[in-house]
Amino acid sequence: MPKARSCPFKKKHFLEDNRIELVHASWSELTISISDVTLSDEGMYTCSLFTMPVRTAKAYLTVLGVPEKPEIDGLMKPAMEGDHITLTCITQGSKPAADLRWFRNEKEIKGAKEVNASGKTFTVRSSLQLHVDRNDDGVAYTCKVDHVALTQTPQQATEVLEVHYAPRVEIIHSLAVPQEGQYLKLECMSKGNPPPDPVMWTKDGGELPDLDRMIVEGRELTFTSLNKTDNGTYRCEASNHLGTSSAEYVLYVYDVPTTLPPSTTPPLHPIPPDPTALLGTHASDPTVTGNRDPNAVGQHGTDHALIGGVVAVVVFVTLCLIIVLGRYLARHKGTYLTNEAKGADDAPDADTAIINAEGNHAHAEEKKEYFI
Repeated sequence: MPKARSCPFKKKHFLEDNRIELVHASWSELTISISDVTLSDEGMYTCSLFTMPVRTAKAYLTVLGVPEKPEIDGLMKPAMEGDHITLTCITQGSKPAADLRWFRNEKEIKGAKEVNASGKTFTVRSSLQLHVDRNDDGVAYTCKVDHVALTQTPQQATEVLEVHYAPRVEIIHSLAVPQEGQYLKLECMSKGNPPPDPVMWTKDGGELPDLDRMIVEGRELTFTSLNKTDNGTYRCEASNHLGTSSAEYVLYVYDVPTTLPPSTTPPLHPIPPDPTALLGTHASDPTVTGNRDPNAVGQHGTDHALIGGVVAVVVFVTLCLIIVLGRYLARHKGTYLTNEAKGADDAPDADTAIINAEGNHAHAEEKKEYFI
């Protein structure tokens, strides 16, 4: 409470108010208290001590105006997606002017502030422009008042925005590669406000053909055992008063694999390896060769093959030469005579034999034979 000493004056008048109480009085001190302080109590207070000469002291009393709890105007319930709305937060009675802050959930956002004086106090407004979409549905917008007179928690007001919007649909499937005999679940995820419930399932533009194996429960379509007749396009459709949305899933059922993938579980009783099998497969099985040089086997194999090929070619060429030489010798075996001997067989004397030999030599040139 404000206190003053000695004989207090306000505006050169003695204080006469039931809210003013004398707390302590002595020749050296005079203390008063003021209850239910109002803005009208603000001003200069003077305390005088009646001595010779009179001594005085002055003090200025400042009274803070506590802002009222804020109010939020302009909220439409519900708002439609795509609307433009303006939220306005108002607080009155603050002195000095209060500060207003906006929060979207827990994140602070900026608004447009306006201050108006009304007597000794101020009225403060802050506006927030919103282009509403489905992400604003369920969002809490809070306006807080910050002021020096609010020593503890600030004054605040909160409004939760409700937005109506058309649904959106998405199909979630439980299998990446559906196969014959498997269990498959399709879930129609639809989001809208008001909620689009129930949803409608169709196949290839018509009703579901086999309700014994195709079970519809709420938003889920379940196939207990897939087969080839289930192939087709499945459509999920959801709607509310703002619109309709749909999604499609193309189902193709694959054959069951004829060969099973190798088991990753080791056998309970390991079978010892067959040494004969290892001998036959060590060149191609990297697990058998261990840390040996992977190029060693290949290099020796290549050298042996090259040597064998060269030997085979040499043997073949030798055989061919022997055969040709044998045939040549067989065709030219017999008695070899000189030209003179050939002419002397029928000649009566030596001169005639020489003449006959020269003639035979000329005929021999014409009768050459070639043997191959």
